[in-house]
Amino acid sequence: MRAFVFPGQGSQKVGMGAELAAASAVAREVFEEVDDALGQNLFKVMTDGPEDQLTLTENAQPAIMANAIAVLRVLEKEGGIALADKADFVAGHSLGEYTALCAAGAFSLADTARLLKLRGQSMQAAVPVGVGAMAALLGADIEKATALAEAAAEGQVCTVANDNDPTQVVLSGHKEAIERAVAMVKDHGIKRGMLLPVSAPFHCPLMQPAAEAMAEALDKTRPGTLRVALFANVTASVVTDPAEVQRLLVEQVTGRVRWRESAIAMKDAGVESFVELGGKVVGPMIKRSAGEVDVTAALSMEDVEALAKAL
Repeated sequence: MRAFVFPGQGSQKVGMGAELAAASAVAREVFEEVDDALGQNLFKVMTDGPEDQLTLTENAQPAIMANAIAVLRVLEKEGGIALADKADFVAGHSLGEYTALCAAGAFSLADTARLLKLRGQSMQAAVPVGVGAMAALLGADIEKATALAEAAAEGQVCTVANDNDPTQVVLSGHKEAIERAVAMVKDHGIKRGMLLPVSAPFHCPLMQPAAEAMAEALDKTRPGTLRVALFANVTASVVTDPAEVQRLLVEQVTGRVRWRESAIAMKDAGVESFVELGGKVVGPMIKRSAGEVDVTAALSMEDVEALAKAL
């Protein structure tokens, strides 16, 4: 069995998509459609920067999605591969869940771009700059990370945002609490804690205003039928019902990204092969979590051609 997986925020970099667009008219069409949907020249920001503009949450989220869908469309239209024929499941890390749903046909490309733009804007607006923070814990499993978060909270929000793999957990919450957590890592047997260069504390209760904004948006743009079943971030289990998908996407804004558990659950469901499109980030996490599985990634035209032959 095979799952197609999609990266989340942090996988963006200036120059993304340029090589693919130069090589493929299909890819160029994807970037143009996203630009038209958003009424902005996002592709120029993706290829030329400046980096601080690309890193803005409201640009990074649709950019990462557009890049991954461009890879998928090239694979489908030029490689002659239909996702629904080759994938048993799809999954995506945080914003990548929207990419996965677009790939599975639940959202159109234009709607996905608009939803992610709004998601980025509402997440940024949910908490004033400087109030929240996030930190990556290296050499930490979920038990150690949870104990550290509880010890550092001191009445503030400090919670596990991303359970990425057995060696990496991300905390999110109030800036002071996150800074306390970083200072306390050694006391909890954790190798290292580092503040992340993010503009808001994602996947924690402070994101409630953004969850409400997304609930409203998803009520107007509801997911349709999925051609491929999704492993959802917040439950680490399979979902196919569009109404349930809609509910989980709202819950995901404040909820934990259970990526490690998702990787293990997909392996337990029989997935032996994982294909990451548009990045080389979540595949290695899957390998560290699920162990003996095959992980490949496609970013460039060369990658896509090799993948089309392998599938």
